[in-house]
Amino acid sequence: MTESAPTLDDLLAALDAGETIPGGSPLHAVMHATSQEALRVTGELNGRYHEPARVRELLSALTGAPIDDSVTLFPPFTTDFGRSTRIGRRVFINAGCRFQDQGGITIGDDCLIGHDVIIATLQHGMAPDRRADLVPAPVVLGRNVWLGARVTVLPGVTIGDDAVIGAGSIVTRDVPAGTVAIGSPARVIRAVDGSDRVEPR
Repeated sequence: MTESAPTLDDLLAALDAGETIPGGSPLHAVMHATSQEALRVTGELNGRYHEPARVRELLSALTGAPIDDSVTLFPPFTTDFGRSTRIGRRVFINAGCRFQDQGGITIGDDCLIGHDVIIATLQHGMAPDRRADLVPAPVVLGRNVWLGARVTVLPGVTIGDDAVIGAGSIVTRDVPAGTVAIGSPARVIRAVDGSDRVEPR
C-alpha cells in the first residue's frame, strides 16, 4: 500500500508543532503549492484599488480564517504563505508590509503595524547540506503593540502587550509588555509611560 500524499492540514500540524520541514520533502512541496495560492491572492489584492470590505475578504482568503470588520489593511501587502497568520480585532496594517508566516504569526487586538514592517518566522538549516530545510518559530504580538515603520521582527520573538518598537529596529529577542525598544538589535530603553526606569536589555 502506498502512503497518501500529505495535505495542507498535515503541513499546518507539522508547522504548529515546530517540526523542521526538510527541503525537497512532500511537506515542502505542499508549502510551495500553498505559496502559489498566496501569490495569486496577493496579486489580486495589490493589483488595483479595492473597497475596505473587499480587502478584508482577500485577507480572509489568504489566512483561511475570518477577519473582523474592525481590521484595516492598506495594500500593498505580501505573504508567501498566509495560512499561519491570525489577526485580532481593531488591527491596522500599513502599506508595504511583508509577512513570512509559515512558523505562525499572531497579532493581538488593537495592534498598529507601520509601513514596510517585515515579520519572519522561518530559519534555514545551518549545515550546508541542510540549508534548504525550514525551521519554524512563531512570532506573537500581544495586545496594543505598535511596530514603527520598517521594523523587522525575527523568528521566535514575542512582544508583550502595549509595547512599542521604534522605527527601523530589528527585534531579535522577546520584548516585555509595556516597554519601548529601539535599535539593531532592539534594546529596551524605558517603560511606555515613562514612570519606571527599565534596565536596558
